[in-house]
Amino acid sequence: MAFTLVVPGSAQLLAGNRAVGRLALRIWLFSLGTLLLLAAWSWFDKGVVLTLAFSPTVMLAIRLYLIVGAIGWAALFVDAWRIGQPLSLRLPHRRAVVGVNGLLCFSVAGTMLFGAHLAAAQREWLTMFADGELGTAHHGRYNILLIGGDSGNDRWGLRTDSMTVASVDATTGRTVMIGLPRNMQNFPFRRGSVMAEQFPKGFDCDGCYLNGVSTWVGDHTELFKGSEHPGIDATVSAIEGITDLDINYWVMVNMRGFERLVDAFGGVTLNVRQRIPVGGLGKDVTGYIEPGRRKLNGHDALWYARAREGSDDYSRMARQKCVFSALVAQVSPAQALTNFQEIAKASSAMIQTDIPGGALSDFVQLAMRARTQKISSVSLVPPRIDTADPDIDLVHQMIRNAIDRAEGDPKARKAAEKSGGKTAEKPTDEPAETPKSEEQPAEQSEDQPGTVTGGSLGSRNGGYTANETDDVAAAC
Repeated sequence: MAFTLVVPGSAQLLAGNRAVGRLALRIWLFSLGTLLLLAAWSWFDKGVVLTLAFSPTVMLAIRLYLIVGAIGWAALFVDAWRIGQPLSLRLPHRRAVVGVNGLLCFSVAGTMLFGAHLAAAQREWLTMFADGELGTAHHGRYNILLIGGDSGNDRWGLRTDSMTVASVDATTGRTVMIGLPRNMQNFPFRRGSVMAEQFPKGFDCDGCYLNGVSTWVGDHTELFKGSEHPGIDATVSAIEGITDLDINYWVMVNMRGFERLVDAFGGVTLNVRQRIPVGGLGKDVTGYIEPGRRKLNGHDALWYARAREGSDDYSRMARQKCVFSALVAQVSPAQALTNFQEIAKASSAMIQTDIPGGALSDFVQLAMRARTQKISSVSLVPPRIDTADPDIDLVHQMIRNAIDRAEGDPKARKAAEKSGGKTAEKPTDEPAETPKSEEQPAEQSEDQPGTVTGGSLGSRNGGYTANETDDVAAAC
């Protein structure tokens, strides 16, 4: 039985059915060799294990292999017990041997069956992705719309609380985050879209904001016959009209899903520049995240990203970019593999996307490259953009300049500096200023070097550094 535990099939080769022993030993050596090969391969190519983990076919094969292996290994233990001639032993020894053999059988088979369960859970999670393969990059970049949905039970898909386009270089992974304010008005939709037909002069209805597009569509779903996600489709047409970018895919995350994902990854470390209120506005505030470099759990990371008390929407957008950047830099492949069951549980219930399953392997590899690159940002917010009456030509120019700078175009950098845009700035590491009182509006902050407003470096009048920079990590 000890031989069977260490090298399955060895007991049969020594004292039993040698054909069975040879077969079991070959399977064991093949399995061991495959694991060693994968370990060596992953040493040189860190993304290979993640690529396999995101393949439904591989997960199915692993599940079946582990189930068959568990049954076969348990059978070898039983046969090894038989080969040991248990009836020749005295009763106490016989009982002891039966107990040890049962323990080994259930331990080994149980471990393998649990592994099969994890593979099944991973494969089930992968079914949330659409069928199909990776689409074509637009001008060498994949543009992915990241949407944060309000977490209320009656608001899923109805209110887009946060909107960011991640424009990712298809070769290097160099990413530019384009932040769109939820209160933008009078913006155009993509030409030829349903919404452009309804609003040929832009989204100019009374009280209509960018985060209200999906709400408007909810009252006019008859215009989007055949669409599974009419609110998101309309929002995508708005984003494309504003940015002049072709959106490849979208991902919508419920805020509670974000909280669970951060917990599944073991938290995220952030530089908290000011006390960040937790819980809501005014008397709904239940506590604070204190200043300093802190590792935040999902609950606190969520409030760091969306706290409104004592700050404005644009400061909040800057903090959200800091969270994005930190997650990209800090989430390691080892963490993803170790916690993938928790990640799967969180994302299956809280994430919607149109990313096809066939694109996952490519995006995993791209994500690995993106981790080694700086992340740039450009936000369509004051003081450069009037959200009530945005200059769409200026918006397009800002986005083109940000992408050109990320791709290493020195002319774009000089043009940005002349036009008042920001390149990478090295923020001060001095302690954060004393927070403003709740009554003091954020826009009254003075634009002094090192000013911190609402937890973000900068101010509304002078702009928040993380909202327009060539290196978000440095601005955070």
